[in-house]
Amino acid sequence: MKKIKYFLLLLLGLSSLACKKFGDMNIDPTKSANMDPASQLMYVQAYFSGDLGIQERTNYFMLIPMMQQFAGAFNMSYGALYIKTPSYMWRMFDNSYPFDVLNIVDAVERTKGVAGKTNVNAMARIMKVYVFARLTDLYGDIPYFEAAKGYYSGVFKPKYDAQKDIYNDFFKELAEASAQLDASKDKVPNEYFYKGNIASWKKFANSLRLRLALRLAKRDPDKAKAEIQAAYAAGLFANNADICMTKHENVVNAYGDVRPNGISAAWNSKNEMGRVVTTFLNALTSTNDPRVNYLIKCYKEFNPVAPTRFLEREDITAQVKAKIGLVGGLPGRYNYENTLSTTAIILADGSSYTPRSIDLKPQLNHNLLRNDAPFFHITYAEVELLLADATQRFGLNLGGTAQDHYYRGVEAAMQQLSLYPSGPVVTATEIANFKTANPLIAGKELEQINTQLWIALLLNGNETYSNWRRSGFPLLTPSPTSESTSQTIPRRFEYTLTEKQQNLENVNAAIKIIGTDDWLKRVWWDQE
Repeated sequence: MKKIKYFLLLLLGLSSLACKKFGDMNIDPTKSANMDPASQLMYVQAYFSGDLGIQERTNYFMLIPMMQQFAGAFNMSYGALYIKTPSYMWRMFDNSYPFDVLNIVDAVERTKGVAGKTNVNAMARIMKVYVFARLTDLYGDIPYFEAAKGYYSGVFKPKYDAQKDIYNDFFKELAEASAQLDASKDKVPNEYFYKGNIASWKKFANSLRLRLALRLAKRDPDKAKAEIQAAYAAGLFANNADICMTKHENVVNAYGDVRPNGISAAWNSKNEMGRVVTTFLNALTSTNDPRVNYLIKCYKEFNPVAPTRFLEREDITAQVKAKIGLVGGLPGRYNYENTLSTTAIILADGSSYTPRSIDLKPQLNHNLLRNDAPFFHITYAEVELLLADATQRFGLNLGGTAQDHYYRGVEAAMQQLSLYPSGPVVTATEIANFKTANPLIAGKELEQINTQLWIALLLNGNETYSNWRRSGFPLLTPSPTSESTSQTIPRRFEYTLTEKQQNLENVNAAIKIIGTDDWLKRVWWDQE
């Protein structure tokens, strides 16, 4: 997969200008006639995981700690303690519409029905679904059918569409776009996901369709089953070589530069990094999951942490484990709470060092947080675990038993760690031992399957949050404190101030449907 090139910085600037110039796409003078739709597709691919603003505020500050994986750092307290911070909830909406939404909608519209552009049109349609799915899953009803068509000209204000209608269009678009892709037609060799490989794009479209179909498992089980079966018949990911990922560049991130991995940049730019939460750590240790030895590390850090030097930290995990074991942070608590202490350890240079309490608190293996770390959009592991869920939940015939798919998903999730730069390699023996010791247990199948998805989706906060809401697993105990705005885990993000100032009539119509614009309300597909 091709890495992100510097020209995207220029495209970013063009995209910003486009917010002021595009206008209604039905009016020819306002179209971006000179923009290359393939370049727009590439920009949107890179922006999805490379935008620091979205990854920092939505993923790192809010969703990863809310899902009780890593927390403890001050800036992660907003999600860990359910502290309602409107500007963080708004960032995805306010950043996405004028950048990735605007570009991908424009690319789709300008290639529609154009001879010699059928493949780039199909790819853009698939990417459009992917971009809008992230938005609607977080906010609920959103502008979709009219989005980006004059939206930022100040003349046209798009209506909000029902999530049910948006999802129905998702399935239509993915089915049509997958069928439209044709290896004999136009080539798109520079896009970042698959270098234009048509077979891989078809699998991506179908696997995304599977993911979205499972969202409806409780809301509309008949529709869910039909879409699951259609996605399976059309062809899904078959191994880790099919993974859809963006390979980012090893450069220091700055706002506006989408080349490095945005979540890595968010994590590494802080003087204090998040630590593993006991909920996540216990899920690994209670099943003797070998990933605990590869994902969770203790480091002697620089004080303060220098973002450009975090890979130079010394790994002291073995000595810490021997002295006090791995001690995770409690949900909703800060790193400075629960002070740990131990005797001196010996560093690699032979010197003696007495670790600080924060050095003793385990964190994420820094090889997963490099600026050039890949961002996994959809993985083979996720596909197999979703098939396990669908087989168990609905009794469908999807190429194996629920346990078959569960085992394949677990194995793939462990193996995909090696795709990170200098990433850990879980051995075949370790994987086999885990599977033998952890078969599906009658009555607990969906909990086991979706707990494994929760682990496999680490660093993809949006998808972790969506899968937790749609499945109910893992069982997370809320962790409010006196600082908390809510006593329970929020279910959606609230609409932005920008919309309430500039598109009041339409956003109020959407709010009226859910009652109040509150983060404890549920999106349409999120059922008890």
